[in-house]
Order: sequence, then structure tokens, then C-alpha cells
Amino acid sequence: MKDKKANKNNKKNEKIKGSSVINENIIGDEKEIKQDNKDKKDSKKSGSDGKKREPRKRGKLSWDKLDNTATLFPVIATQEMSNVYRIAVNLNEEVDEEILEEAVHRVVEQIPLFGMRLREGVFWYYFEENNKPLPRVMEETQVPGAYINKTRNNQYMFRVTYYKCRINLEVFHALTDGFGGSIFLKEIVYQYLRLKHPEDLKDEKDKISSGIFLDSEDSYVKNFKKNKKYKKYKSSKAVTLEGEKFVNGKLGVMHGFMKFSEVRAASKKRGLTINQYIVGMFVYAVYKEYLNSSASKYPISCCVPVNLRPYYDSHTLKNFFAMVSADFQPDDREYTCDEVLNIVKENLEEKITKKNLDDILSYNVSNEKNMLLRIIPITVKKFALRRVYGASTHATTATITNIGNFKLKEPYEKYVENFYCILSMSKGQNMKGAVLSYNGILNINFSSCLTDTSIQKRFFKLIEQDGVEIAVETNGVYYE
Repeated sequence: MKDKKANKNNKKNEKIKGSSVINENIIGDEKEIKQDNKDKKDSKKSGSDGKKREPRKRGKLSWDKLDNTATLFPVIATQEMSNVYRIAVNLNEEVDEEILEEAVHRVVEQIPLFGMRLREGVFWYYFEENNKPLPRVMEETQVPGAYINKTRNNQYMFRVTYYKCRINLEVFHALTDGFGGSIFLKEIVYQYLRLKHPEDLKDEKDKISSGIFLDSEDSYVKNFKKNKKYKKYKSSKAVTLEGEKFVNGKLGVMHGFMKFSEVRAASKKRGLTINQYIVGMFVYAVYKEYLNSSASKYPISCCVPVNLRPYYDSHTLKNFFAMVSADFQPDDREYTCDEVLNIVKENLEEKITKKNLDDILSYNVSNEKNMLLRIIPITVKKFALRRVYGASTHATTATITNIGNFKLKEPYEKYVENFYCILSMSKGQNMKGAVLSYNGILNINFSSCLTDTSIQKRFFKLIEQDGVEIAVETNGVYYE
């Protein structure tokens, strides 16, 4: 396995280095921080080019409801648990800040969901059209998935930054899930490249791609089945990954790049889908490295978000996913890799069915439809939601999400090297994984606040032993 450590990899690690540069830059110079804060205030009136930015829209502001899942995120979001995810793209050339900012402006005007701000009502949070200038596009200065300060971000729920050849889109999960975020980022890339290379892309239309639905319905409520007898879900304690953590809020990032065709062949050989294969290998890595192949009082529970759009013929840009889990609780005997993989396979096959997804959807929406609960003031709801969420945080060992296969139009492909996704940490989860593929390359990313990397290394080693060649990169914090 090619272990490309940050301090030994000049070319590719430069593109990832920004993921850990934050704390060194921020803590070092208070004068810089004060000046930066002043710049941010000035940015409310001016763009990165110094030109005056007018409010985006005038007149009466439109508003919209949060989707069923989104109602939780504003309640539980903190500096330490931001509920912000990052989807990033590496270009084959350095990013032009002014052109990127112009591209973001043009795309936001065409995708209204990203032009909203979050407001607190009497009974629920809600979206309101944001007529403030968009926040400046700036060079990256924070860890991936850092908390989005609404005041400093002109009330927008996303930010766009860059570092050398990389463009980062970071989204507060109340706004949309990975599906919506990926569409937004691809449109920014298209618009940016049209502005940067007008002659080469002169035949491309300067508008949102055809086939993009700007649907912002709450698909949870739309597909809720009244009077349905649904199963109630109770959470139970799972294995928690503990250990020494990074100081000063640093985040460890480790990417594994491999050929999609090789991973597909390896999973097919074991009779698994790619998702089952990746989740199963992770669970087995936890079993071998964290539990040392020992029995456990609690199960290893890997949470897997499921995109619900294909199951309900939905095209919404808002959140529309369900959480299922793959659980493995070892007893006194030692399990083989194949045994664990089959247990994970059976778990996911049982839970990722239309019937079970119907039950999850109905259970999640039922409280929102309850008239007695609807009239409770939001201050009481927030207290109750925090209590419920706090009680459930011990039920998951880690989360692994698959964003899917990224496809770009042919004229743009030559400018893009790869995409990847990074998840921020949650209470009780000190490690998360995100998977996506682009142009025949599968990228499996692990983000962690733990200094130990034995689980990630075991995971990649297991896949390599199945005949998959892997290149591993990190953001360098593991070697400082």
C-alpha cells in the first residue's frame, strides 16, 4: 500500500494541506484576526474585488418550511458539533478567487434554496429568503466542517472557500443533504470553468444544467402515510471509539483512492454490493483493532444514511434520507472477515427495504403531524429535542455515507482531478467515513478527532488484500 505521508508528498498533499492549516494560522496572530473580522464586516457591502455588493433581492421576502429532518439540526448545532459537511473538488489549476466568487453569485441566483436564511418562529424554525449580500469567497482558514457562524456569514447556511487547486463547499445540514450539496457544487464548477475558460467552453450554455430539478418540497411529509401502523424505534448503547484526541480542534483526514472497477470486482467476488463491502470491512476493522477480536457487551453499530429519492420518485433538493444501521455484537469466539461481512450484509438487506423505509419515514414524521405537539412553543420543543438527541448519541459507533458517483459533462472533465466528501464529528462519534467516486476512481475518506489511525490502516489493508491497489493521503496532522 502506498502510504503517502503529508510531509513526503509534495504535489497531492499540497491540495489537502489546507484541511489542517487552520489552527496554526488562527492562533498565531491576533492582529490578523482583528483585521480579518474587519474585512468580514466590510464584505457585507463589498465583494472580494472591492466592488459594492447590492442586496440580492428586494421587496417582500418569501419563506419556506424546514423539512422533517432539518428541524433537529438548528437545535443541536454547536461549535464542537457543527452539523456541517464538506464536499470538495480538486481542479488541475489554481483557483481564481474573484472568478469563483462571481460563479457562486450566479449559481445562487438560480438555485433559490441556497439563498435562504434560518429564522426562529414561535413554534418551529423556518427558512426566509435572504436579501443580504453573499459572504465572500475566501482562502480556507478553518478545519473541514467548522461551525458556520450565521452573523459572520450574512445569515447564509453555506460557505465556499478554496485552497490552491481545491474548491470547498461546506453546508449546514439543515439546508440540504449530500445530494443537494453535490448538485450545487457541480453547478458552481460548471459556472466557474465557463468564466475561467470562455473560449474553450463557448459552446456551453451559461445557465443551470438541464435535468436539474429545483424542487424544494418536504418529501418526508408528502410520502407520509396516515393511519399507518409503524414500528417504534428505540436506541440502545453501542461501542464508542475512545482514545487520545487532537488538541485545538484539529481534525484528522485520511483519503484512500482506488479504482472503482477493482473495488466492484472485490465486492462481487464476496457476494456483496459495494456499500455492503465497505461498511462490512469497516466493522471488521473496528472488531480487530479496537476490540482486539474480543467479545463485547455492546454491538459495533455503523450508521448508513440511505438516499430516499429513488424509493419515492422524489427530486427534492432538501434533505431526504433515512438512517439504518449495520450491527455486529461479537461473543467469545473469534470471527472471520467473511462471517462479519455476511452479518453486515444481512443487516443492511433487512433494513434497506421499501417497507422498512416506510416505517422509518412514518415514525419520523408522526410527531410533526401530531396537533398537540405542533402547538408547543419552540423553546419547549428545543429542550425536548436536545434531551431526545442526547439519549440517542450513545447508539452509534460511526457513520459511513456514500454520496454516489459524480459525473461531469464531457467538456468540463479535463479540468477536474477528483471530488471528495468530509463529515464533521458528532456527539458520541469520533470517526466518520464518506465515499464517492469520479471518473473511475473511488475515494473513501475517514475524518476523525482521534490521533490513533489503526482502524483506518486496517480497513485499507483489508481491501488491499482483496487485490485492490490503494493510494492513501492525509492532511498531515497525524505526523506533526
